[in-house]
Amino acid sequence: MKSIQDRIEEIQKNGYQLDFGTVFENAFENYKKIALYAGLMLLVSTFLISIILLTGVIAYIGIENLEAFGETLKRYSTIKILPLEIALPLHIGLILFSGLINPFMAGFFKMADCGQKDEEFHVSTMFTYYRSPYFLSIFVAIVLTTFISTGSSLFFNYVGFEILGSLLSIVISFLIYFTIPLIVFGKMNATEAIKSSVIIVLKQPLLIVGLIIVAGFASIVGLIGLCIGIFFTIPFIYSMSYTLYFSIIGNENDAKM
Repeated sequence: MKSIQDRIEEIQKNGYQLDFGTVFENAFENYKKIALYAGLMLLVSTFLISIILLTGVIAYIGIENLEAFGETLKRYSTIKILPLEIALPLHIGLILFSGLINPFMAGFFKMADCGQKDEEFHVSTMFTYYRSPYFLSIFVAIVLTTFISTGSSLFFNYVGFEILGSLLSIVISFLIYFTIPLIVFGKMNATEAIKSSVIIVLKQPLLIVGLIIVAGFASIVGLIGLCIGIFFTIPFIYSMSYTLYFSIIGNENDAKM
């Protein structure tokens, strides 16, 4: 059996073939198996995380300072570029939060995998990747790439090239698209997963971006109906990523994970 490293080397040399219609159809079939449960998990987790963050903010600034804090936010919302002393702590906080929350979000890939194999999944499924060796690799990969992305964006914003900064962030996010699946399914470390993701994406960039855009538009459909439906359509994005990954890398019979 081929190892995941062998498959990546093969892709780097010879590329790979994808059929747009087949990938979309398989992704939709996978989505149908997890849509309800994944949507409920996303809805509940978003609610709980919002409460935790709000509680943390109130505890940090003090309830007596909420009005002044609100006025400060209102004042800064009119400023195109935040002062560095505000922007830096904010971006650092967002980077760390992304690193801590992404192992939970990776649980949707596990859920997609269980759905594909017709296995049961539970609430505990969402916390699968908080254990070793997954957590450290996911945390390092997300913190590293988010630091580069937001750091570059922040730099270009301050030198007057906001559009360039935004485009660079989008390109980086696109290039690392397969990083998390490569960690959780390919058992790669952070740097290996990032490099392998770049190799995979650059071999078929137009087809992959097309499928990502279609998945994004499909998830936006959930905005219909008081916007609650968005929680039940967003999981399609994870089904698409999952299907793309295994369409390219192959299943356990093709690559030893």
